[in-house]
Amino acid sequence: MKISIENLTKCFGNVKALDNVSLEIENGQLFFLLGPSGCGKTTLLRCIGGFEKQTSGRILFDGKDVSKLSPDKRESAMVFQGYALFPHMTVYQNLAFGLEMQKMPRNKIDKMVKDAMKSVQIEQLADRKPNELSGGQQQRVALARTLVVHPGCLLLDEPLANLDAKLRRDMRQEIRRLCKDNALTGIYVTHDRQEALSMADKVAVLKDGQIMQIGSPREIYCKPASCFVASFIGDTNLIPGKIKAIQTDAVIIETAAGDLLAKEAPQNAKVGDQVHLSIRPEAISLTIPAPNSLPATLKETAYLGEVSSHTATTNIGGISLDFLEMNPKFDTEGGNATLNILPEDIIVLDK
Repeated sequence: MKISIENLTKCFGNVKALDNVSLEIENGQLFFLLGPSGCGKTTLLRCIGGFEKQTSGRILFDGKDVSKLSPDKRESAMVFQGYALFPHMTVYQNLAFGLEMQKMPRNKIDKMVKDAMKSVQIEQLADRKPNELSGGQQQRVALARTLVVHPGCLLLDEPLANLDAKLRRDMRQEIRRLCKDNALTGIYVTHDRQEALSMADKVAVLKDGQIMQIGSPREIYCKPASCFVASFIGDTNLIPGKIKAIQTDAVIIETAAGDLLAKEAPQNAKVGDQVHLSIRPEAISLTIPAPNSLPATLKETAYLGEVSSHTATTNIGGISLDFLEMNPKFDTEGGNATLNILPEDIIVLDK
């Protein structure tokens, strides 16, 4: 199912939760809505599912306008953050309920329920009630209940938020597998950047009811469109600067720590423009020589086993930079360090 959102706006009184949002979600794509609390991502998901009525704009499923249809007429299914299982019913009964409301034959219901339980590996839980299940098992039941009706679109509202860290990691690829195996278009709401980066085909980053950027996880991380996107999608060092020179294959940025060489300037940039440089902690090396070399003093170190997280201050300009060291050897706070950065790892962003 292909989903098109056209100029969607949603107001709650004087508050504009969604502001003229437009996007295309291709058939079979796992599409993530990512952003901080209050950015409008859940409101957008609920509008797509028919649980909220948009103030203006259109929602199309395979070219058909479903903007005025109720949730049960949209061929979509929602997985809620709180699972919303019927506590007095067994797992089997929870899955069968929606099919029974459609007055399907009992033998067909039985086959569809068993197939759905098998797809998420919960056949052995058929006779248990929700209070007899772990959080991960309840999550699988909630997923099976949506799959059993064979929707064209699966809507997921922070489905892993109530699980512990290890179980969340285990369930990520399980959800992706289920969407791909069942040829489902999935729309997934989260504020967890690791979920988005590890699972998504495409990501839309939202802020204040507007889309800041749409792209693949790699595009969003490696080529963010703004300081907000750069800092929200991952840890980064943001350094103010000014474009000093633009060359054929490089740009020189004047900063308080000295001139830095980057690979690309923003589109339509010119000499004298104020910019910000985004440098990811993992892009700073203590051992690999690079054209950008900054003498610094180590201020803080957090040893994490396979990696150390350092904070250093440049000797010129006193700029604080966070960086990572794999297989750490350097742990002398107050010691001297040389921070090396490749030009291609410096992202130049419009101020």
